Amino acid sequence: MDRHLGPHFQIPAGSILVLCMISTSVFLAIIDHFLYPMWQKLTRRSPTYLQRIGLGHVLNILSMAISALVEAKRLKIAQAHHLQGQPEAIVPMLALWLFPQLVLVGIGEAFHLGQIALYYQEFPMALRSTSTAMIAMIIGIAYYLSTALIDLVRRVTGWLPNNINNGRLDNVYWLLVVVGVLNFGYYLVCASLYRYQNAEKEEEGSNSGTNR
Repeated sequence: MDRHLGPHFQIPAGSILVLCMISTSVFLAIIDHFLYPMWQKLTRRSPTYLQRIGLGHVLNILSMAISALVEAKRLKIAQAHHLQGQPEAIVPMLALWLFPQLVLVGIGEAFHLGQIALYYQEFPMALRSTSTAMIAMIIGIAYYLSTALIDLVRRVTGWLPNNINNGRLDNVYWLLVVVGVLNFGYYLVCASLYRYQNAEKEEEGSNSGTNR
């Protein structure tokens, strides 16, 4: 894709993903200082940790759907310019099209970081130091699973050739949408069965203090 911003600056390809980290950092502040207090004023209750994590799931699914639509558009442009046999060719489409889904991924991660507070509140006192490492362990497992999924897709389908202009990366994103929806359904079942041990009591205490 065309990574130029003006005639003299080109976005480094490796730095585009930094947008996820930036959006996560920015929206953590927005969520804590604006969104959650507004929610509490409107509903007189703070959003639960499981609700925050669930919203992160929804945003991640939405980001994958947008990624699929953007990739489908990129493939159409590549086909219109007959770039299928040119792996190094630049598709005349601005890389700024990638920004919306990357920002959504970052916002979803900001909501997902509610897991840290949930683990810290709900783990026994003796395991609270372990709870802070849970998020890193989950991310590590996810990296291995994503690698296995990509390898499976490459073995079973022709969606991910070396030249992505000849592939169907959009189908990979739609596959991730399906996996995300199934995972979200499983999450809803687990969340509906879960009973808070400590977090709910602390939230009720803080709400009663606010009402006073």
